[in-house]
Amino acid sequence: MKTILKRYMWFTSCILCALILSSCEDFLDRQEDEALTFDKIWKTKATTKQYWLNSMSFLPNDADDFNYSPWVGASDEGSVTYNRDTRWINFGSWNASAVPYEKMTFYYRGIRECNIFMQNADKCLENDPTLEKAELEMWKAQSRFARAYYYFLMMRIYGPVFLIGDELLDFTASTEALYRQRNTWDECLQYVVSEMENCINNPAIKDSWESDTEKGLATKGACQAVISRLKLYAARDLFNGCRLYANMKNPDGSNLFPATNDPQKWLEAANAAKVLIDNPMYKLYRSGDGSNPYENYYGITQALWNDELIWTTGYKGRYTLGVHTAPTGLSGTAYGGVGPTQQQVDAYAMDNGRYPINGYQKDGTPIIDETSGYSDDEFTKSTWNYPAWGGDKDGYSIEAPNMYKNREPRFYVTVFFSDGYWKHGNAKTKCSFAKGANSNKSHDYPKAGYLLNRFYDHTSNSVSGSWGNITFPTFRLGEMYLNFIEATLECKKRGVSLPSGYEEKAMELWDDLRDRSGLKGIKTVYPEATTEKLIELCRQERRIELAFENHRYFDTRTWMIAEDVDGGPMYGMDTLFPGTGDTAPAGYWKRVVFETRVFNSNHYLYPFTQRELDRNKLLVQNYGW
Repeated sequence: MKTILKRYMWFTSCILCALILSSCEDFLDRQEDEALTFDKIWKTKATTKQYWLNSMSFLPNDADDFNYSPWVGASDEGSVTYNRDTRWINFGSWNASAVPYEKMTFYYRGIRECNIFMQNADKCLENDPTLEKAELEMWKAQSRFARAYYYFLMMRIYGPVFLIGDELLDFTASTEALYRQRNTWDECLQYVVSEMENCINNPAIKDSWESDTEKGLATKGACQAVISRLKLYAARDLFNGCRLYANMKNPDGSNLFPATNDPQKWLEAANAAKVLIDNPMYKLYRSGDGSNPYENYYGITQALWNDELIWTTGYKGRYTLGVHTAPTGLSGTAYGGVGPTQQQVDAYAMDNGRYPINGYQKDGTPIIDETSGYSDDEFTKSTWNYPAWGGDKDGYSIEAPNMYKNREPRFYVTVFFSDGYWKHGNAKTKCSFAKGANSNKSHDYPKAGYLLNRFYDHTSNSVSGSWGNITFPTFRLGEMYLNFIEATLECKKRGVSLPSGYEEKAMELWDDLRDRSGLKGIKTVYPEATTEKLIELCRQERRIELAFENHRYFDTRTWMIAEDVDGGPMYGMDTLFPGTGDTAPAGYWKRVVFETRVFNSNHYLYPFTQRELDRNKLLVQNYGW
């Protein structure tokens, strides 16, 4: 790996292993005096660096998040077929005693490790002359970024949390002395923003990566991107006067959440995104001369370290992403169980830029926009040219339902359906997801009948063990475009005065984003659209452009539409209909419910665990738990 952030590098130090094994298991756990261990750590550059890497090791591996989080499988975007804890969320079987993917303990451990490092690392300058002060300042600045980022990661699932600041908790104190209230949402927001701004103003944080060993470290742009996304979340309904949380108070009477909606927060969100939009360092990725919209979109995750990437958590092998999305019809290792829902499939535009499905009847029958060109005879097969963006420039002939015909390029890059050919290197394998067919083996198949096409390296051949690598787009310029567009439209809707040129700039950016994927501008396609309609279309654009980049879960919740879209029936093709070989039988092609999910109003935010509630009597539980 070229990146300096090797997630488990810290295990190699015997000294640090001893430290970690004795470190706090929970936010308020007591632990032994570690002074002797510390004295040894700060004696050399090598062990000091290892402790720095330890403080950074709590950063998530976003390329593998569907394995260790519910972001894909617990939204209407996708399905993860395996028996993961995501099912607790989808079926409403979670509570304060059974919290799936509980991360509060983990991230507070990370915050504590960052604090320990930043408060002790200077000792090494006195002990080891090989350590240069500039390098140490860089390590400390990166730990400060990581500490603020850990708070951001908690805030998006819990809302307001405890701010520790630079404090190292006194674990010799009584349990009662460690009781503390949650900080308010606005306090948490201001803290993370101010910490990121401090990092931006710190000369030890660079504008860009200058060597391979720096790739994956936070840059000034990464800090600004966190500010942009957090301010966007803060402007949306969940954290801006939400009725569910309006009366939640700390024991001292302070409101945990903003009690009223502040429309000015949308302007703050627009301004935060524009900082990165105006930065000439970042550009929308386009392949070659930019004329191939399939390669333009695929290249965002295929072209390593491209100029659209603002921050990625490092250079990762694609094995985990690939093995869980490769159909089991391929030889070799392939588990093929992560893919889109029918709702996500329906979200993509036609090649004329219009969205074909306007909603659903009670039985799941789609309400079709007749001007879109979508066939109401959606399951009738015809022969047409599949635009194989994975290397076959001229595509190939395919016999498949009309539902998948004449869709926009991002659809073919992202969605793989039965009777299609999965490209792997110079080979293509035809696949069927009917029960018992070549790509439906036991539990290793996509429940909805669709596989995620986008993150597999189709230029490599996984059959021979070649999976390729990826720099996962944790933050990228395309997201900043969408953040700015949404915030600008919301300002206009609410009568917030916009700086000169903002509205025109938003439409220009939207046209640019769609042009990259071969689509006409949104106002060209929808000339009659009101501001309200444009906001709806912007949300649709975000769903498509950022598909499977760990956004949809948080978008549906912060928009507060999850009760409508993340609960209830999830649709797909009939993967329980029996079939053989690599061609799906006629009975497979129908919309069926593959899963009925539960989403209640208390599910917008995670609960704090019962253990923390029992141990901290000042901790106020989130609504409904």
